[in-house]
Amino acid sequence: MLRPSNNIPAVYLCRDIVDFRRGINGLAILVEDSMSLNPFSEQLFIFCNRKRDKLRILYWERNGFCLWQKHLEKEKFKWPRKADDEVITLTGQQLNWLLDGYDIMRMQAHKTLNYSTVL
Repeated sequence: MLRPSNNIPAVYLCRDIVDFRRGINGLAILVEDSMSLNPFSEQLFIFCNRKRDKLRILYWERNGFCLWQKHLEKEKFKWPRKADDEVITLTGQQLNWLLDGYDIMRMQAHKTLNYSTVL
C-alpha cells in the first residue's frame, strides 16, 4: 500500500473543485498559476473532482512529477470547500485522515467497505 508519510512538512489542498481531464501538466500549471505555489517543491498538492469521489495528489520527485489518485466507490471526500483560503495547508497526518474518509474539520470517518470481487 502506498501512503503519504505522516511526517510530510506541508501538504497544500486546492479548495476549489478541479476538472480531472487535467493531467500532470495541467495540475502543475494550476499549482503555479492559481495557487501561487512552486510545483517543483517537495510538497504534495491535493485536488478533488466535482463529484468529490476522486482525489489526486501531485508531487515532484527528483526528476519528474508523480500523480497519485484515489477513487471512492460509495462515499464522498469531505472537502473543506467553505474555508476562507483558496489554498488550505494540511499536515501529513491530516492528509491521511482525509484519505481514510474523515471530515478533517469534524473528524468523522467513512464506513469501511469489504468486497470479495470486482465482478
